[in-house]
Amino acid sequence: MERSKILVVDDEKLVRRMIARVLESEGMSIVEASNGLDAVQMAKAQPFDLIILDIIMEGIDGFQVIHQLRSEGMLTPVFILSGRQADNDKVFALGIGADDYITKPFSPSVLCAKVKACLRRMSLSAPSSSGVLSAGPFCYFSDEMRLLKKGIEVPLSSKESFLMKYFLTNQNKVLTKEQIYRSIWGDNVVDDNTIMVHIRRLRTKIEDDPNKPLYLRTIRGVGYQFVAE
Repeated sequence: MERSKILVVDDEKLVRRMIARVLESEGMSIVEASNGLDAVQMAKAQPFDLIILDIIMEGIDGFQVIHQLRSEGMLTPVFILSGRQADNDKVFALGIGADDYITKPFSPSVLCAKVKACLRRMSLSAPSSSGVLSAGPFCYFSDEMRLLKKGIEVPLSSKESFLMKYFLTNQNKVLTKEQIYRSIWGDNVVDDNTIMVHIRRLRTKIEDDPNKPLYLRTIRGVGYQFVAE
């Protein structure tokens, strides 16, 4: 079986090495970068299953790295590592396409568990579980992680893609925040802010009027419901 390849980007060598040792002990292949520019070039030159990315670096920072990767259509999941714990930083990172935001200092074992959970979810979206999900104006190609609305492609981040597939698979069902978070983020401890940010971003892409959602509805006090028929 081919090993998962992870790109670890941090200007502190000790941090990179610590992460590499933990993930390599789980059979993963690690490539290291010490700055944002190298990270972008490496991500363009070869495919990675996941990128673990520091924010504060010389040259281009982690936010700029994410922006460049997403603007080029790369859906590779990105975990942010940051010593900054402000909510606005987390909201901004998730809003521009990060899949998780982990504050320093962090537990290596928790990081490893998050990485393994993300890779498991990615494997569930691989061609082996391919198929076409259709509802109303939407058509989702699971093997390519592509969404079309009325025949026009809708660009999604990897997490938005997972969310869309989850909603299409569970059309008309009222889904609690706990169900959504457990299925998409692989964690039983629900982060309401994270869910709201990703739902808001998804709505801006699939709704004609995100402020008056027709398809992705909020069920107050419970969660969300996707209705497309």
